[in-house]
Amino acid sequence: MPFSHDTERALAETAALVNTVGLDGDTLVTLADFDDLLARYPYSGAIRRTPQELESVRALRPRLRKFWAVADRDEAAVLVNQILAEADARPYLARHDEWDWHLHVTRPDAPLADRIAAEAAMAFLDLVRADELGRLRICAAADCADVLVDLSKNSSKRYCDTGNCGNRTNVAAYRARKRLQSA
Repeated sequence: MPFSHDTERALAETAALVNTVGLDGDTLVTLADFDDLLARYPYSGAIRRTPQELESVRALRPRLRKFWAVADRDEAAVLVNQILAEADARPYLARHDEWDWHLHVTRPDAPLADRIAAEAAMAFLDLVRADELGRLRICAAADCADVLVDLSKNSSKRYCDTGNCGNRTNVAAYRARKRLQSA
């Protein structure tokens, strides 16, 4: 199912943020880490790059990760509505940088964590409306717990993009088959 550019981008940004904390530790600890994340996933509006802003963004991660564990659309809708209300979401059309008219839901001067949460909630809202929450997955690699968003046509993505998990798993399976053949 094709989603809008805004939705796909927000889902990718949200997965990347959630994946900054995982089995291998936390990669969003310092302001330099924060700058790296913001360079890869730029947000419009005010960005203060303060320790307090970093901590508020870090605090979002467990809450956003809940979307990958929701049992059904009703539960996801409750989470979406809570986040949008807390972020004081008020949709409006905006045009900036290289982007034509598109939807924003928070003021440009709202706290960055609120803007990130609201953008994520709007993307999850699209998944709820399209009955596509199944596109939110946990990596299938045994040694990884990162999240992924499967936007493939046939909804067949199994591995995250963060740790070379698909390749590593396939190589391990190949080696196991070779050992069995030579035994």
